[in-house]
Amino acid sequence: MENEQLLKSVKEKALAWLTDQYDEATRAEVKQMLEAEDPTPLIEAFYKDLEFGTGGLRGIMGAGTNRMNIYTVGAATQGLANYLKETFKDLPQISVAVGHDVRNNSRKFAEIVANIFSANGIKAYLFDSFRPTPELSFAIRHLGCQSGVNITASHNPKEYNGYKAYWADGAQIIAPHDVNIINHVERIKDVSEIKFNGNPDLIEIIGDKMDADYLDAIKGLSLSPEINKKYSDLKIVYTPIHGTGVELVPRSLKNYGFTNIIHVPEQDIPSGDFPTVDSPNPENASAMAMAVAKAKEVGADLVMASDPDADRIGCVIRDTNGEYVLVNGNQIVMILLNYLMNRNAELGKLTGKEYIVKTIVTTETIKNIADANDIRMFDCYTGFKWIASVIRDNEETMRYLGGGEESYGFLAETFARDKDSVSAISLMAECLAWAKDKGMSFMEMLQDIYVKYGFSRECGISVVRPGKTGAEEIQAMMKGFRENPPKELGGSKVTVIKDYATLDETCVECGKVTKLDFPTTSNVLQYFTEDGTKVSVRPSGTEPKIKFYIEVRGKMASRADYHDAEAAADAKIEIVKKDLGI
Repeated sequence: MENEQLLKSVKEKALAWLTDQYDEATRAEVKQMLEAEDPTPLIEAFYKDLEFGTGGLRGIMGAGTNRMNIYTVGAATQGLANYLKETFKDLPQISVAVGHDVRNNSRKFAEIVANIFSANGIKAYLFDSFRPTPELSFAIRHLGCQSGVNITASHNPKEYNGYKAYWADGAQIIAPHDVNIINHVERIKDVSEIKFNGNPDLIEIIGDKMDADYLDAIKGLSLSPEINKKYSDLKIVYTPIHGTGVELVPRSLKNYGFTNIIHVPEQDIPSGDFPTVDSPNPENASAMAMAVAKAKEVGADLVMASDPDADRIGCVIRDTNGEYVLVNGNQIVMILLNYLMNRNAELGKLTGKEYIVKTIVTTETIKNIADANDIRMFDCYTGFKWIASVIRDNEETMRYLGGGEESYGFLAETFARDKDSVSAISLMAECLAWAKDKGMSFMEMLQDIYVKYGFSRECGISVVRPGKTGAEEIQAMMKGFRENPPKELGGSKVTVIKDYATLDETCVECGKVTKLDFPTTSNVLQYFTEDGTKVSVRPSGTEPKIKFYIEVRGKMASRADYHDAEAAADAKIEIVKKDLGI
């Protein structure tokens, strides 16, 4: 009965998309779904509205209320425009910056966004072509805009696209603007309310000059220009994986003094089909395979990649046997923060007012490094909007050195407020030059970090549950973990439970509950054990999955112990996974 009612409701919503308000191609696609024997595609396209959440929109492209298309993008933009006009009503001219990635339909969506803003009397700075996400953040700040929109689905599969909304500080939106914008978007009930007909006088195309200013700012982050010059011929393989980093990342590396940048020609071709990879995600070894093959061919010192919108970084280094190994996201953040803290100390630039930021699911080894260097560390929620929030709260009193998260994102600067692979890749190359100057390989530098600050091993597991039933299953899993938390993980007692949905920290043994100091609640659970194991559980905010983050501690007295420490940690992680039922 429930299914019958759902199908009836879905058909009613779909029939409304057959009116003249919708374009011919959209009507044809909806008609095809209505006439199909299998109602599943129709249900998936219409069973709900694609939610404008705190991260904007993200979904599969196609016709329907639960899909990315010109109408869902249009409603989001009209709602945002309405909110901007209300919030900045006293400004003589409200302005926004609009960018996009290489995905199919991204340019079309970006132009529609610029048209709608301009039709509402808002000036739109539209990039002339695809650009890295962090450059959009930079442009908002650089041009003094009140907001911005980037059309991108980051590293999602090719079927997806997305819509990220930014505020005047160049960061993705947080409270109170997130909820307020969502409310304004939800008020758009009919296509007729969306002003699609743009005003060309209020659309300004930007490009080369912004690129130059952005790259100049990144060059200013370099702490070791003389060392870079000394090791200018380091063999660096770089791939944009068909994405937006194709021009600016190599230019930035050259700005840093590195002259021997080796390309992967097949992947230098921008394409929303990502033809050479199953998934354009540099977290995955398969996405890095062609770059690693090129590295083996030329004997490269370092392999790096950026994801399609060039905010995440992938990195492959040589181990002590000369084999190429993937560096995980936790290690990337750890390496870069270790370099920035120690190099600032070497240069006598530390004043006692510096700080770093990591997310709560990122390795605790970073806290050990910060404590050892007497540098304050802030924990925040997952997502760079929260790192940006910490920067905003402290920019008048303290100096930001860097921040990152385990999902291969790092931000070294304050002139942009979203993760930035362009600057991170440049600094990673500089980091290798710095290590070489100290007589170390990249792997030896990483091993020394573990010897000095303690060994940790991390593992991220995503359990994918697509569609309506999947969303319900994820909710049930979170409920189960809350009501029946594990008593032991990997043979060690759970001593502390943190529930960010209630902001409660519970001492398991004594039952004492204290409040967590966070700006808002979040659907995240954390378990900490006696021996230092940390497990975090949260549903993804952008994809149909529930994520598990496992971190175990180990012993490592010297470089020679590295592989044994890894093997012991991996064995323990497998036990923890069984304890969690995953």
